[in-house]
Amino acid sequence: MSPPVLVRRFTALPEQIAGIRHEVRDYATEHGAADPNAVALAVTEAITNAVVHAYVDEAEPGEIEVVVQRLPGEGIEILVCDEGHGMMPRTDSPGLGLGLPLVATLAERFEVQARAGGGTKVLMAFATG
Repeated sequence: MSPPVLVRRFTALPEQIAGIRHEVRDYATEHGAADPNAVALAVTEAITNAVVHAYVDEAEPGEIEVVVQRLPGEGIEILVCDEGHGMMPRTDSPGLGLGLPLVATLAERFEVQARAGGGTKVLMAFATG
């Protein structure tokens, strides 16, 4: 039997980040992540990036979807997806631009892709211990 998949879809608001971070950390701990705190930090950075950038010119924030699953023999894979504007440079960015590079150092595998219908998909994979 395959481990359960954690799927959360929520409005891209800052107050949503902490709850999702805790759920993902709990899942990572329960399913044997080698470093659940690194998983939680990476997910927090990816979600924060989507909250801050994905819907910047929209009247209302859109949604973010987080999918977490344990892949037998491969570790834990996490997708953070939005339907926003995609990866575009922002001269008015409120951040330092360190979030995604940090995720890249924490994850075993890391990819950022444009979604066909618009938006961004961040894929992260983490070792299990």
